[in-house]
Amino acid sequence: MMRFDPMAVDWPVSRRAGIYVKELWTDAATGDAAVLVRMDPGCAYPRHRHVGDEEVFVLQGGFRDERGEHRMGEFRRFEAGSIHAPIAFADGPPCVLFSIAHGGIEILR
Repeated sequence: MMRFDPMAVDWPVSRRAGIYVKELWTDAATGDAAVLVRMDPGCAYPRHRHVGDEEVFVLQGGFRDERGEHRMGEFRRFEAGSIHAPIAFADGPPCVLFSIAHGGIEILR
């Protein structure tokens, strides 16, 4: 059996400390994307709005947002137009997510 090791991924550096996004597939015409996201403990992904629906599966660790806590092994769906600001749990391993975003996201200030 093959096991996925999130820490073995070649994580690209981002503008935000402790946040990494590995693009697996993107469609420039639609804004659709499949990505891996890593948030180091206590780090927050910017507040954003979902242009289309987004499906998220938590591979490691977990995060909290306005909807509650989301832990390893859980699947979440965020509807088009929904807004949230996820933050990785401060204790434990980095939060690693597999996400499919339809239409992309809009970072909010």
